[in-house]
Amino acid sequence: MHSMRASNSVPAAMKTVDINGIRLEYLRLSSSRQREKAPAIIFLHEGLGSVSMWRSFPQQVADASGCEAIVFSREGYGKSDPEPAPRTPRYLHRQGIEVLPALISALELDRPLLLGHSDGGSIALLCAGETQTPLSGLIVIAPHVMVEDATLAGIRKAAKLAHTVDLRQRLTRYHSEKNAATVFAAWQNIWLDPAFRDWNIEACLPMIRCPVLAIQGENDEYATMEQIDRIAAQAPDVSLVKLADCRHSPHREQPQAVTGAITAFIGRVLDDPLR
Repeated sequence: MHSMRASNSVPAAMKTVDINGIRLEYLRLSSSRQREKAPAIIFLHEGLGSVSMWRSFPQQVADASGCEAIVFSREGYGKSDPEPAPRTPRYLHRQGIEVLPALISALELDRPLLLGHSDGGSIALLCAGETQTPLSGLIVIAPHVMVEDATLAGIRKAAKLAHTVDLRQRLTRYHSEKNAATVFAAWQNIWLDPAFRDWNIEACLPMIRCPVLAIQGENDEYATMEQIDRIAAQAPDVSLVKLADCRHSPHREQPQAVTGAITAFIGRVLDDPLR
């Protein structure tokens, strides 16, 4: 296992894992104060994200929580293999129900915590509610459980802005050339597809058997608070954190508040507050 401690200036080595014939890039980052027998945290990125787009946040969470961080790029993202087929309205279901459990098995992880942002949060909820994968808990940041008018309006606005910048050049900082050429269109096209308008994963929420921490900014440009309120209303054990003056990426905009909430949640889940 390749890992990195906060006190070590040597970067962790990127590795790849084969999941159903698709190579995915991933990193394993150890905590500077690792808890004994603590579960790993798997980071699930947003709709345009990747391993590198998380920047230093996974290491910060690892060091604050005492848990190893595992960060990977889904197919079509980062330097993972391209997506093998066009997306359908069930693309997030496939990631949560098929790919993520296979990754957990391949890396031999015991009851990991899932930490997902945006699309990654939806994938985490699906994995917990639609599979028998043993999990210690979920941390979902700006997740989606349904398609709102605000979601579509935000994506249309992002699409207009994309025409005013060299988007592909920006995306190549975080994705391979091949993935950078397709990642924005793939994200935009499926969410704006009329067939996706009725996408909804609320049916999985009552089936979630692990604790959930749901975090959202009050000024989220892609959603209203209805998203996490519905999670709280339907999943058995949910803690909510609603952040004022915060948009769709709370972990970037208010990292201390988010890391603090995550650390407290993990301490409660493990019944072992980190001193």
